[in-house]
This record gives sequence, C-alpha cells and structure tokens, in this order.
Amino acid sequence: MRFPKLAFFFLFVVCLVVYLTYVKRHYDDLKLPVSDQLPQHRMDTHKQSTSAEVVSENFQYGIMFDAGSTGTRIHIFKFQVEPNEAPKLAHETFKAIKPGLSAYADDPEKCKEGLLELLNVAKETVPETLWNSSPVMLRATAGLRLLPGEKATILLDKVREVFSDSLFLYRPDSVSIMDGTDEGMSAWITINFLLGGLHGTETPTVGMLDLGGGSTQITFALQEEKTIQTLPIDYVTSFQMFNISHTIYSHSYLGLGLMSARLAVLGGIEAQPLAGPQELVSPCLAPDYSGQWEHAEVLYTVKGQKAGEPIYESCLTKVEKMIYKHVRKIEGVKDMDFYAFSYYYDKAVDLGLVDEDTGGTVRVSDYIEGAKKVCNNMSAGGIKESPFLCLDLTYISVLLQELDFPPDKELKLARQINNVETSWALGATFHCIESLYKHGTC
Repeated sequence: MRFPKLAFFFLFVVCLVVYLTYVKRHYDDLKLPVSDQLPQHRMDTHKQSTSAEVVSENFQYGIMFDAGSTGTRIHIFKFQVEPNEAPKLAHETFKAIKPGLSAYADDPEKCKEGLLELLNVAKETVPETLWNSSPVMLRATAGLRLLPGEKATILLDKVREVFSDSLFLYRPDSVSIMDGTDEGMSAWITINFLLGGLHGTETPTVGMLDLGGGSTQITFALQEEKTIQTLPIDYVTSFQMFNISHTIYSHSYLGLGLMSARLAVLGGIEAQPLAGPQELVSPCLAPDYSGQWEHAEVLYTVKGQKAGEPIYESCLTKVEKMIYKHVRKIEGVKDMDFYAFSYYYDKAVDLGLVDEDTGGTVRVSDYIEGAKKVCNNMSAGGIKESPFLCLDLTYISVLLQELDFPPDKELKLARQINNVETSWALGATFHCIESLYKHGTC
C-alpha cells in the first residue's frame, strides 16, 4: 500500500519541476540579453514618427543658469557622447528673464519665481527619465560679485533650495559666484569649440572680448614663452581639453562693464547711493536732457551739462580720466583674430554697423566715428531716444584702444555661432560635467 503513495508523490514532483523549467525558459526567452539592454545613464530614446522602432543614442544633458547683472538666462545643452571622442553639441535650448538675481538682494525670497519658471523650461526639454543624471548648475557673474558678501550668500542659498527640489542632478557646489577669469576662460572655450579650434585640427584659436554690465573680459591663447613670462601669473592659465594643452591669458576688469562704467562716468559710485537726492550731471548727455536711470536698484536723475565745450570732446576727457591706468595694454593682441560680444555687439547694432540677427565685422574706428557722430547730433538736439549712446560709444572706443587695439583693428561680432549662444555657459558646462563625473564636484 505504501509504494503507490510514493510513486504518486514522485510523479507530482517530476511534473512540478518540468512545469517550472518550462515557465522559466519561456520567461528568459522574452528578456533581452544583458548586452542588448539599454543603459539607463546618458541615454535618450525617441520614437520615430514613421516607425514603431525605438532609436537609441548616447546623450548627456547639462543645465546652466547664467546669473548676470541685468538678467538670468538658462542654457540647456544636449551633448552626443561617444567613447574616445570629443562630445558633439546636438542642441541648445535658451531662455532669458529680467531682472538679474542681484535685483533681489533685499528680498531674496522673490528670486524663486523666476528660477522656477526657467526650471520648467528644463523639465519640458530634458526627458524625465534623464532628470536625475542631468546636472543643474548656476554661475553668478559681476552682478553678485559687486554685492556685499552676506547678501550674495543669502541669494545663492535660495538658489540651492530651489535646485535641491528640482529632481535634476544637483550638488551644493554647483551654485557659486564665478571668478572673472573663469568667466573669460569659459567664454573662450565656448567660441573656440564652436569654431573647431579645440578639436586638434589646423583651425587656429581666436581671442575673445566680452563687455557685460558689471565687468569686461579679454582672453586669448598664448604661443610664445617670452610673452608668457612678461605677464602676471594670476592671469595665465594652462589646461587640457580633448587631450590638447592650452595656455591662455584671461583677465576680468570688475567695475568696467558698460553699466558700471556709465555710472562712474556720470559721477556715481558703485554700491554707494548718494547722500540726498540721487542726481548726476554729465557732459556726456545733451545739454537740455533730464531723465531717470535705474542702476543696481538705485534710481538716479541724470541731466546734461549746460552748453559749453562740444559734447564729444568733453565726454572723451571724462571717460579717459575715469579709465586712466585701470586697463593693461598687452602686446600682440592687434595681430590676432578677436570676437567681441555682449554690449560690443548691441552698440554696433544701435549704430547700424551690423545686422541684429547675423552680426558682422567692425573696426575700432567705427566705434570712434560713431561716438563722434552721435555726440555731435546730441549737441544739435537729436537722438533723445538714446540719451546714453554718446557716453557708451565713447567708453567702448576708449576701452578698446586702452587694450592696445588700434583704430584699424577688425573685430568679429556674433551672438551665435552655428545657432549656439556665444556666452561662457557652454564652456563652463563642459568643465562642470567633466569635473562631476571625474571628481564628484563642479
């Protein structure tokens, strides 16, 4: 009687093993081999509209906030990454808002609204599956460098609060005030990457001039050891990118951006409101002009000086006195190709020297002659809709000559190269992504 029971039990076990073996084999057949599965990191998948096939490519996103003195801008870069190759920029999404972060120095909580608006742009651009592998960063420039330290720190802490809740890859050191030299170096990397000068080809690198609201930068590659030895060591940087070594000169002049220089020429002092009425009188304005101008949250009444000497000559004297001994001449810059950006571009557009969308080429003499023409027209009662243009053009022409660019020197102006904004943001994003994955810091 016991044998049939054992046989029945044995038969049951055999059937169970056969069943489980079949189910497991069937399940394994449905799974992709490990080597064929899509990696979860640095991957962006898209369905083609004409096919159900899924196309997979290696992509890395980087989200850079540029907190400038006059506005905050977001750059969302999409890089195609291939092993042992320099990354390729596949796409950039860009948006800007005003005012700058420094405008909220006395009410830091209000800065969150604009940051969240720009983060929503990033969330609409970056696939949700890649948010936690896409670094979000903010670099503040001259606007925050000019603020008292405590106010700047509080603002940056508010940014960190917003970023920590964003679901993007975030580290506290990804939010900081950018050193002026780093700003110039990052912009130089951007331009030369877009022009192909960093890819180990025969394409020579170009120099970079940037004129922001609070500071101005000059950056260019150094070739001769003799020249390197004559320059202050703090302004010379060597680094490697795409396995090529570069030695560059980069110097930022804080307080010589166009808005800060305008205030100084008018007779004001940065971050020190005047005692009593905020009234500034200047020979760089039309004699009959009276208006208001806001800078760094201070509202000034600005007036032209009574008619006397010609406006251009009077303004030129005032500008030269303000800038005297503040700028270092550098031998050899007149023999190099330079791109100029920001207010260099904007004021050339105001003069009609270049197209607003496509840019072009100008000579230093174009700014000089433009300043003379605008100032003389103001003497005759014209151009009241641009009361500061005489001052701004005079300042730009003096600044360029102080940097040792002769009147016949040509400068290339561009807002974009290959449809990419020509700011420091791309170069800084390269650096941060590389540093995050190599060292865990930005």
